[in-house]
Amino acid sequence: MKILFCNYEYPPLGGGGGVVNKLVAEELAKRHAVTVLTSRAFDCPEECRESGVRVFRVPVILRKEKSVATLTSMASYVLSAILYGKKLIKQEKFDVINTYFSIPTGPVGHVLSRKVNIPNIISLMGGDVIDPSKKLSPHRHLVLRMLNRFLFRNADAVVAPSDNLIRNMQIYYRSGVMPHKIPFGIRRPDVEPGVRKKYGFSNDQILIVCVGRLVPRKQMHQLIELVERLKDKNIHLIIIGDGPLKQAFLNEAKKRSVADKITLTGFIDESEKFKILRMCDIYASTSQHEGFGLGFLEGMGSSLPVVAYNQGGHTDYVVNDVNGYVIELNDLDGFIEKTEVLINDKGLRMRMGTEGYRCAEEYFVDNYAKRYELLYSEVIENRRK
Repeated sequence: MKILFCNYEYPPLGGGGGVVNKLVAEELAKRHAVTVLTSRAFDCPEECRESGVRVFRVPVILRKEKSVATLTSMASYVLSAILYGKKLIKQEKFDVINTYFSIPTGPVGHVLSRKVNIPNIISLMGGDVIDPSKKLSPHRHLVLRMLNRFLFRNADAVVAPSDNLIRNMQIYYRSGVMPHKIPFGIRRPDVEPGVRKKYGFSNDQILIVCVGRLVPRKQMHQLIELVERLKDKNIHLIIIGDGPLKQAFLNEAKKRSVADKITLTGFIDESEKFKILRMCDIYASTSQHEGFGLGFLEGMGSSLPVVAYNQGGHTDYVVNDVNGYVIELNDLDGFIEKTEVLINDKGLRMRMGTEGYRCAEEYFVDNYAKRYELLYSEVIENRRK
């Protein structure tokens, strides 16, 4: 097949939605011709080939950070991608379009699909349906709800990664469309654990790790309080990611006198990320909501027990008292209590980590790609009837 992905973010720009797109694109490129139409900003090249995937980047304006897009940059991507995409689809006879994020990318996939009469699949990521931390979350605004309903009804298929996201889609959009459920995939963690000494840690420290951007939805400041309240324990917090709240986070850690117990890695490549994950002991996230929660699964795939709140797609696979602890939203006392239980019990950490890995095996990217291949074949065949 010749597959065109449309996604306003693609590494090194953006967060989890871009990461999972890159993973599946590279997996599919082993068997198919795969093209990605995404944003260009900073030092990203206009055109390149990455692990068998052709990547075309269109210009956007006023993107200030790699980790977070602005409204202006998203709007300009839609216009640029439609203009460039029309030229691209004239040159290439694609079999299917897969649009990542209904908002803002949805209109791009819709227009290009109609232009050449090929099927379009919308893959929902989470924030394009609901993001409780944002005033401009699509579920709160009539125009955006109407746009999503239109896009859902006119797509050949809609895909959601979790039961939680499907429920929210049905609650807020009432489109009459039932999405296909295809959980995200993660790379098989085939690297050796990092050597603690090389990273400045000792073998007797308990390393707590979180993967995520420093944005309001993640509520990372709660992790600072966790470290402060457990500072008599031999612990260290590692956050893999970056974002606009980085300086505020560092200031708060310094104010609470725990800056020496916290490490921010910034953005790192996939291999380095899994080295760090595999040398840690506990995965902890105070995120307020996740459409799926890719980082949680990466932690489980690295044999880590998970401590998280009970809002989001990760509740599909993080099972309380089995592979981690699921705490009532913003019950920080309960969150810290369960983290401390894991700190104090190495045997429990290992048992939960083993169960987590068993669960994560189902979600490796090769299985994710196979499910999409079947869906692509289905929508292509339906268009031919």
